[in-house]
Amino acid sequence: MIKRFVIAFVLLVLVAGGLVGFNLFRDQAIKQFFSTMQAPPATVSTTTVEATTWTPAIDTIGTVNAARGVDLTVQTSGIVEALLFSANERVNAGETLLQLDDEIEQADLEASKTQAELDRQSLERAIELNKRGVGSTATLEVAQAASSASAAQVQKLEALLRQKTLRAPFEGTIGIPRVEAGQYLTPGTIVATLQDLETLRADFNIPEQRLGELHIGQPIRLGLSNGELPFTGAIVGIDPKVDASSRLVAVRADIANPENRLTPGQFVQIKVELPVEAGAIALPHTAVVTSLYGDYVYMVKPAAPPAEGASGEAVAPTPPPPERLVVNQVFVKTGRRAAGLVEIKEGVAVGDQVVTAGQNRLFNGMPVTIDNTIDPSKRLAKVVAQ
Repeated sequence: MIKRFVIAFVLLVLVAGGLVGFNLFRDQAIKQFFSTMQAPPATVSTTTVEATTWTPAIDTIGTVNAARGVDLTVQTSGIVEALLFSANERVNAGETLLQLDDEIEQADLEASKTQAELDRQSLERAIELNKRGVGSTATLEVAQAASSASAAQVQKLEALLRQKTLRAPFEGTIGIPRVEAGQYLTPGTIVATLQDLETLRADFNIPEQRLGELHIGQPIRLGLSNGELPFTGAIVGIDPKVDASSRLVAVRADIANPENRLTPGQFVQIKVELPVEAGAIALPHTAVVTSLYGDYVYMVKPAAPPAEGASGEAVAPTPPPPERLVVNQVFVKTGRRAAGLVEIKEGVAVGDQVVTAGQNRLFNGMPVTIDNTIDPSKRLAKVVAQ
């Protein structure tokens, strides 16, 4: 009985010891496996840092206005007798656009002309009688005053009559009529807008810190979106006073408007071009990562070669393995931004290879493989080209 109990106890000890030894062996193997396991390489796109020509600019927004543009109004009251234009019609300077009823004014003018002619004849008779010595000087002076007053009355009525006719002050494109024939108008009523669309101007503001970078004649580019700036112009005016409330400076530029593609009142993106700078270092904005600790990039470098054995003995020659690439996090000092590029002032040098896509999976020392087909900037350029 005791013999069987001893045998069972020995078997139990052997089984328990085997299980404990197996678990220790397994844990040690797993630990060794993970300590020597390398992370799989991440696929990234890269760019090589090069010295480039930097074209700095001041980006802002503005409003397009016609160089000559007015809202046409009437100076006097009356009923619209004739509307002589259509919407979007090209009109010439001095062309009649609207006629108010002027029958009463025409009649008054004819009466005044008749009276003026009568007074002129009376003045001629008074002058002739005064020359003969049979007319008094007082009679002559009264005739002169009456003739002058009659002529002035004619001029006044002619001016009032002209106010019954609305004419184009300059050549341009007329807008939608805001009145109708038969409508009674009062002074100041807007009839339509007249805009010269051949030459436009852009009004915009810039921060006072950039005022010293502007000068008359400086070129600008503008467009309806920031990605496309097809229109060109030049600065023609810079306000000599800074707005005390906004700390902005008002600027005006003349712009060409081929094919009348721009319309007064439109909102536009404006880029004031500054002198070109050579030798600048710039990276695509996708290469720079912004964090609470600062801006940084991932730089691609060859992995360090494995260390030699402790014995230092020569080993049999083996084929060289393919070059392994790893990434290192490098903090940089950024500058200006323009056209999808970021100026780099410190942190990288010409010839460095920098990651432009795939940074969200990277960490220091991580192996990578390069595939520049995933570069978002190149894919965007390909789409635009198509």
